[in-house]
Amino acid sequence: MPSGIHQVELDLPIDVIWRFVKDMDNWAPLVPNYIQHEKLSESQSSWEFKTDIGILKKKISLLIDIVEWREPTKVSFTLTGKSERYSGEGFFEAKPLNTNKTRLTGFLDVNVHGKMAAPLNSKLETQLPESVKEMANAISLKLEELVGNK
Repeated sequence: MPSGIHQVELDLPIDVIWRFVKDMDNWAPLVPNYIQHEKLSESQSSWEFKTDIGILKKKISLLIDIVEWREPTKVSFTLTGKSERYSGEGFFEAKPLNTNKTRLTGFLDVNVHGKMAAPLNSKLETQLPESVKEMANAISLKLEELVGNK
């Protein structure tokens, strides 16, 4: 399965990071190719992204299910394509390095199923690590910006 993982170290206490990450409204717009999301319940949401995989340019819709909220360290989720044959999982994990420094890890694993699976998964293998890095860095910058403005 194509996957990506990225870590950033922030000069912020873990509780500051948790307050931000626990609410997807804070970070969802920072995900690359994000269009919109809607909370369906406390543990489920619907997300839309634009894709640009090779010659394919279209909108995909995913159902995101939160499978674990482990305050203040981890949010895990699964994803399923609503009309496309996508599946996967991911997480955000925060690890305190000291009282004012935290390592934030973002991970995403996505797989395409069906007749176009091989070329799409091949493309995702190169794009997903960069997308996860972009997302982790965007979250990091947003957190630093929010804390700097207080």
